[in-house]
Amino acid sequence: MSADRPLKVALFGSGRIGQVHARNILANPGLELVAIADPIIESAQALAEGTGAVAVTTADEVFAIDGLDAVIIGSPTNTHVDLISRAAANGVAALCEKPIDLDLDRVLACRDSLRGSETPLMLGFNRRFDPNFSAVQSRVSTGEIGKLEQLTIISRDPAPAPAAYIANSGGIFRDQSIHDLDMARFFVPDIIEVSATGSNLFCDYIEEAGDFDSVVITLRGRDGEQITIINSRHSAFGHDQRLEAFGSEGMLTAGNLTPTSVRKFTAAGAEEADPYLNFFLERYAEAYRSELGSFEAAVRTGTACSPGFDDGLQALLLANAAEESARSGRVVKIGQA
Repeated sequence: MSADRPLKVALFGSGRIGQVHARNILANPGLELVAIADPIIESAQALAEGTGAVAVTTADEVFAIDGLDAVIIGSPTNTHVDLISRAAANGVAALCEKPIDLDLDRVLACRDSLRGSETPLMLGFNRRFDPNFSAVQSRVSTGEIGKLEQLTIISRDPAPAPAAYIANSGGIFRDQSIHDLDMARFFVPDIIEVSATGSNLFCDYIEEAGDFDSVVITLRGRDGEQITIINSRHSAFGHDQRLEAFGSEGMLTAGNLTPTSVRKFTAAGAEEADPYLNFFLERYAEAYRSELGSFEAAVRTGTACSPGFDDGLQALLLANAAEESARSGRVVKIGQA
């Protein structure tokens, strides 16, 4: 594909994540936003205003666009399988937000339908592209701290999502933890065992929905690596995102981010800093931009995307296993899907 022209990109979904993708497409000189699709046409029109993109309501209108190179799927989860399949059938590359679907059988059927397709498909596990986490993973993979023995991932949201969102989220394991389960596989691809516990500590409507507001997941890799994931739907001090990789010859960590690196020292306190970035859109702004750049490169070269469809499948398998373990109190072995 010629590097001399921008790729024609259409966006499904004009909600919160759609707005992030739209801004990043417009800021990327290698991409041209040609359409925004949303059943709520007013929302699509509002986002499309001033961008040069057309606002439409259906996938048919998107895939009828002449010369369309790629789509970004930021629409509700129950639309993902159909849009992924249609993109592949039309030879259009796709970047799809997680999860592929909440139903494992639908994901497996989608995988079967894509066999033999060489159309690039990326799953939106944007945290792999966070420069801090990516740097730790790269340095672990080169053996800088020897053999990886333990990995700890902490991910706490600043506040619970609204009750209406929780009711349709698929539960904390498939909604929140799935990002951290993918991050675990980024370091340790072959995970063979999952155990998890869940609690209801602070949010009544999450409990009423039959979900947990706080969970701890323990994973074991093929070579005995121990991985601990700590999740909570709230954090009084902001979006808590930390990672620690401990190896036979040392340790690497990545901590929380603040708007600046300024520290204040007075009689009242030492090393006082700005509050941590309080929302995932701020915390992972650079990761979203890097993710889009990686997707563009894959589309131009025709190379396989990473993370790809199988990464989405494996993360869902782990999320399902964590749910099963938390409900049953048993350790769940991970097999092949």
